[in-house]
Amino acid sequence: MSKQPNVIVFFTDQQRWDTCGAHGNPLDVTPNFDRMANFGTHIDHSITCQPVCGPARSCLQTGLYATQTGSWRNGIALDKNLKTIAQHYNEAGYNTGYIGKWHLGTRDDFVPAEERGGYDYWLASNLLEFQSDAYDCNLWNNDNEKVHLPGYRVDAMTDAVIRYVDEKSKEDKPFFLFTSFLEPHHQNHVDDYPPPDGYRERYTGKWMPPDLQALGGSSGQHLGGYLGMIKRLDEALGRIMDALKSLCIDKDTIILYTADHACHFKTRNSEYKRSGHEASVRVPTAFCGPGFNGGGRRQEVTSLVDLVPTLLDSCGITPPESLPGRSLMPILRGQSREWEQEAFIQISESQVGRAIRTSRWKYGIVAPDADGETESCSDAYTENYLYDLQSDPYELQNLIGYASHNEVKAHLKTKILDAMERAGESRPEITDHEITMPESQRILFEEEILQ
Repeated sequence: MSKQPNVIVFFTDQQRWDTCGAHGNPLDVTPNFDRMANFGTHIDHSITCQPVCGPARSCLQTGLYATQTGSWRNGIALDKNLKTIAQHYNEAGYNTGYIGKWHLGTRDDFVPAEERGGYDYWLASNLLEFQSDAYDCNLWNNDNEKVHLPGYRVDAMTDAVIRYVDEKSKEDKPFFLFTSFLEPHHQNHVDDYPPPDGYRERYTGKWMPPDLQALGGSSGQHLGGYLGMIKRLDEALGRIMDALKSLCIDKDTIILYTADHACHFKTRNSEYKRSGHEASVRVPTAFCGPGFNGGGRRQEVTSLVDLVPTLLDSCGITPPESLPGRSLMPILRGQSREWEQEAFIQISESQVGRAIRTSRWKYGIVAPDADGETESCSDAYTENYLYDLQSDPYELQNLIGYASHNEVKAHLKTKILDAMERAGESRPEITDHEITMPESQRILFEEEILQ
C-alpha cells in the first residue's frame, strides 16, 4: 500500500447488537455485516458510552466522554474549541467528508461551517429526523444549499457516499468519510419505523429477542419495520463494498460499522433508549480493511470512546494521550494483551444515571434528586441495578437487592467511582440499595467477582 488507508465510518442510529446474524439473529437480516465481521475484526461487546443521539455523536467525534465534550444531552452544540477526529485526519493529509445526520449544531436544518467539526466536504442535516422522511431525503451542502436526494433515504445517502468515494479515489490523498444514517431510528412525527415498501412484511411476527418477548413494549408494532430498515442498511453496506472493489481500493480502505446506541422499544422507560440496559447500550461493531482483516471475534469490552484512538492508530496517527479511550491496535498487532474489561456509561435526559459494564456484570446507579434534562451529573447516587450478564444476558433479573452479591456490588462500586473520576466527574456518594433477599443463593468466588 503506497499511502495511508482510506477510512469509511458506517454509522447507524439506534441499532441493537442482536439484529445481526453475527450475534445470533436467525432472520438473515445482515449478511454483509456478518461477512465483514467474519473476515475482519468483530467487537463482540461494543458498548456506547451515552445512549442518546447527540451526546453519543459528540463522543465519537472527539473521543471524549459527553461530560467532557459538554454535549451531555441533545440540543447542546459541539464545542468549537474541541479537536475532532476530522481535524486529526486533516492534519495527517486526508480529505475529510461528512454525509448524513449531525445532531451537534445549533439549527434544525443546515449546519453553519464553523459548527461542522472541521470536515472539508459536507452534505448533511443537523436534525435529519425532522428534515426528512423515508422517501424524502433532504441534506445541505457546503454552501448551506438544500439538496433533495431521490429514493429511499438509505439508498439516497448511499448514492452520495459512492459518488464521494469515486471522486476522491482519483486523488493522491487518502480520504476519511463519516457516513451517519438515520436508520433504524424511528420517524418522530409518526412514531414508526418506516422500511422500504415490502420490507416490513418480511420480519413481522417472526423471531423476537427474549427481553422483548418478556417485556413487550412497542415491539409487536415496530419490530418488523425496524428490522426492514436494518436490512436496507445492510444492502447499502454491500453496495459500498462493491463500489470499493470496482474502484480497486477495497484493500486500501478501512470500514468501521457501528451505532450510537440501541433500542429497547419502550420496555425500560417511556421511549426507546436512555437507559443503561444492554437493549440501550450494546451495539453491533466491526472493522475490516488494512490492520483489521483476520482480527477475529474480540472479547474485549469496548466503549465508543475506544473507537477514535483505534481508528487513528490504525492509520499511523498517534492518538492524543488526553483521550480517555484505548486503541485496540496493540492487541490486534500482537504487541499487548492488556485490556481492562469495562465500559463506563453516562445517561442523561430520562435520568442522571451511570453504569459500569464488565465482561460479566452490569452495575447501575441513579441520582434520585437530579433532573436529567438540566443537570449533567450529581454528587449523590443510589444503587439501582445489578445484572449477571453471563446467566442473564437480556437483564431480566435484577440482583441489586441480593445479599449474596454484596461483594460484587462493592467491587463494582469502586470501579464506577474510578471511571467517573477518569471522565472528569467528582467522586460522588453512592447509597447502598436495600437488601430485600437476605438469604444467599450460592457462594460467589473471588474470580467470579472480578470478571
